[in-house]
Amino acid sequence: MALTIGLTGGIASGKSTVAHMLRELRIPVIDADVIAREVVEIGEEAYGQIIETFGNGILQENGAIDRARLGAIVFHDEEKRKQLNAIVHPAVRKKMMAQKEAYIKSGEETVVLDIPLLLESKLTHLVDKIMVVYVDESVQLERLMKRNGFSREEAIARIRSQMPLSEKIAYADAVIDNNGTIEKTREQLLHILTTWSVL
Repeated sequence: MALTIGLTGGIASGKSTVAHMLRELRIPVIDADVIAREVVEIGEEAYGQIIETFGNGILQENGAIDRARLGAIVFHDEEKRKQLNAIVHPAVRKKMMAQKEAYIKSGEETVVLDIPLLLESKLTHLVDKIMVVYVDESVQLERLMKRNGFSREEAIARIRSQMPLSEKIAYADAVIDNNGTIEKTREQLLHILTTWSVL
C-alpha cells in the first residue's frame, strides 16, 4: 500500500521549503495551489462555471481570469468566497486524485499532497498521515510582510483568514518546527520520514 502524506501549514510557515526538500528526496509532491491555477485556465470546466457565476468583469483582455480582480471580490465577501470554492475545490480534488493514482500506478510508494487548507477544507480523509509545518505567529508575520511586501494589517488579515497553526498541530501526525534554520528543518523532516519508513 502506498503512503499518502498530507503536507500543510499556514501562509509563510515554510511549507514550500519542506515541499522542495521532499522533491529533492525524489518523493512526488502534488501541489494544490498549482492545480488550483490550472483548473481555472481557459477551456477548463471550472473556468466556464466561474464566468457564469461572477460575470465577464473578472476577465483580462486575453480572456484569462484576472486572479487579483476575482480575489478582491471574494476576499471580503464570505458568500462569494463559498461560491468560488464550491467550483474550484472539487475540480482540484479530482485532478489531485488522478495524479496520485498515476504516481502509484507507476510504482511510487509515497505521494505527498501539498494542501494549504487541508484541515479547513476537511480533506484529511484523502491522506494517511498529516505533516504540519509550524512557525510562531510573530515569525509568520515578519516573513509574510517581507516576502509579499504587505503592511502589518494586510499580513495579519491574511494569517487570520486561516485556521491558527497552533490549532492545526492538534491534527498532525508529525510537526516540523520551522522557527529555526533550514538545516534544523531538514533534520526534522528526515527524522519523520525515517520513522514512517519512507526513507
